[in-house]
Amino acid sequence: MLLCTAFNGLSQRAWARLRAGGHRVTVRTAGDPEAIAAAVAGAEPELILCPFLRHRVPEAVWRRYRTIIIHPGPPGDRGPAALDWAIMDAEPRWGMTALQATGDLDGGPIWGSRLFPMPADPPRKSTLYNTQVADAAMSLIDEVVRKAETPGFTPQPLDRHRPGATVRSRPPVRQADRSFSWHEPAAHILRRIRAADGRPGVRTTLAGVPVAVFDAHRGAASPGEPGTIAAHSHGAVLVRTGDGALWVGHARRPAGPGVPVKLPAVLALAGVPEPQEAKEAPGFREIGYRRTGDVGLVSFDFYNGAMSTTHCRRLLAALRHAMAQDTKVVVLSGGEVFSHGLHLGVIEAHPDPAGEAWRNITAIDDLCREIITCTGQLVVSALSGNAGAGGVMLALGADKVIARDSVMLNPHYRTMGLYGSEYWTYVLPRRVGEAQARQLTTRCEPISATEAAGLGLVDRLAASDRKAFTAAALGYAAELAEGPRARALL
Repeated sequence: MLLCTAFNGLSQRAWARLRAGGHRVTVRTAGDPEAIAAAVAGAEPELILCPFLRHRVPEAVWRRYRTIIIHPGPPGDRGPAALDWAIMDAEPRWGMTALQATGDLDGGPIWGSRLFPMPADPPRKSTLYNTQVADAAMSLIDEVVRKAETPGFTPQPLDRHRPGATVRSRPPVRQADRSFSWHEPAAHILRRIRAADGRPGVRTTLAGVPVAVFDAHRGAASPGEPGTIAAHSHGAVLVRTGDGALWVGHARRPAGPGVPVKLPAVLALAGVPEPQEAKEAPGFREIGYRRTGDVGLVSFDFYNGAMSTTHCRRLLAALRHAMAQDTKVVVLSGGEVFSHGLHLGVIEAHPDPAGEAWRNITAIDDLCREIITCTGQLVVSALSGNAGAGGVMLALGADKVIARDSVMLNPHYRTMGLYGSEYWTYVLPRRVGEAQARQLTTRCEPISATEAAGLGLVDRLAASDRKAFTAAALGYAAELAEGPRARALL
């Protein structure tokens, strides 16, 4: 049994991996100890794995069933905010620990652990979680299952598992712990914001408005008072700091007009008088293009994979530019998340949600149609991150799809109460057939990249390392461009 607070990306990877290994897996989500006890009651699992659980496992559960917590910290680390503290404290190495649930929170005997180097540049918490943490968790889950099947295995206490390791218990991170002043160095502020990204953000003020900020990147601005907005670019605002500037891509207004959702910073500050000097300026890049021989690479990285009307129109313009070049293959390469389709936050916060929803649907459909109808070049979708709903269908519009082998796909809309668009009734059946397309869109289950390759949704798998993936995608595109192969595929 997988016992989770939510069936998030890491939990989905665990579910797919265990099923691929021939195990019968049930998933139960629970939001408090009482719900945990109720979720387990009657199931009689041989083993409970908790890859993402925010609450203590009740004694009645862990005493009866072997329950293993996958904790996002090295042996000895305890507490509910391990990754937040690791990023804020600039830990050079971090890790994951599989430990048995007991009455001592995060203090039970250890089934296994993994250590990994932390990036020198502070990662977003969400990025760290979905890369090194998730990869280590999958390896640990494999080890736990093997040991659970081994007669006589006994997990070890901390001092035997890793002699010399010490216990370090840390409390939840409060907003007071995350707080910063815009007068402080940009590097310090960047680390604070990224340690709270994607939740809960860091509270501060922009243009005199209380907000929570996310999606921070280094920038450069003319001298001025720290905390003032120097420029804006594609929805982001450039904020001066004590020794430079940072782009803030997204913000959430906890109070005030509109819906309190995470939005591009310019939209979150809508209605706030703009400083006279804060004009549109280059510098915040979500879309790029470069050429390597006969291959053109259109890269895009939209926060959380959400694509607003503006995002779709800008990406369409970049794609048309790429298609106007004398290349043989165009690679459409996404970022940390490839795409989840429409930007529901922007739609919800718009004064005319129905009108904005229609504009967003039309814009993403225009983008999908451009991909599907391209006959001058082969189009390759390169998925280095997860994709869901319309984002999957957008990728399937390409002639070929390459994906990292750790990517998860959710090729359905029904859980959002939507029928869907993005020409899915064409692009999905042409790859898997009508019956399989109907099953994928009605069962609403995640599928791994490996499973997707078996179904015909993905044409090539590449290793999990993100940096190596871009090279693999370009190499695949170069293969397709060679000799008569490109013409034959066109």
